[in-house]
Amino acid sequence: MSATSLNEADTRDAPRNAERVPRLRINEIFRSLQGEADSVGYPTVFVRLTGCPLRCRYCDTAYAFHEGDWFELPAILALVAGHATRHVCVTGGEPLAQPACRTLLAELCEAGYAVSLETSGALDIGGIDARVSRVLDVKTPDSGESSRNRLENLALLTPRDQVKFVIGSRADFEWSRQFVVQHGLSARCPVLFSPSYGVLAPGTLADWVLESRLPVRFQLQLHKVLWGDVRGR
Repeated sequence: MSATSLNEADTRDAPRNAERVPRLRINEIFRSLQGEADSVGYPTVFVRLTGCPLRCRYCDTAYAFHEGDWFELPAILALVAGHATRHVCVTGGEPLAQPACRTLLAELCEAGYAVSLETSGALDIGGIDARVSRVLDVKTPDSGESSRNRLENLALLTPRDQVKFVIGSRADFEWSRQFVVQHGLSARCPVLFSPSYGVLAPGTLADWVLESRLPVRFQLQLHKVLWGDVRGR
């Protein structure tokens, strides 16, 4: 189900009763295979929220910066339930840019779903339901947004979370390698190294990972291997 076909009002136009009835601006809701992280390959419902304070050079969801419509929380939960799928991924944009995202995550957990959150790591990941698996994207220099990494988030990571690095060059790889070692990330949670789609050859990054002997996991974006860079997949 896509939620992009109505109006594209700015988030400042949120309904006046938003404090009484949690609402979120939704870009799209759809079912596909999870292409990344520990739940890769599982049929998953994706809830993509509108808005992001970052502008990464490799962003593949720029359409989520502004497109979307307001939905009350019960309506979102009903749309997710309609897909009859156990795994749910809340993503963006940057989902934590909307304060009600935390409420949505908690309600999804209460409904019995296996819930994951994809976040840039530029915003505070504290206060999120402990049942949620947080996939935190550490921004590398080639993204153009490495200065936005919120280092305070690293101390909040648990073994059920994951940290992802999207790598576009050898310089990016070396920066990421040093970051992992400096912050002891492999002792906190799984660490994923992914090639920037269409920029770095997957085999090249795989060779670097093997040569480095880093305790990290190489990953490809499965959905792009299957369908290419197609929206809603």
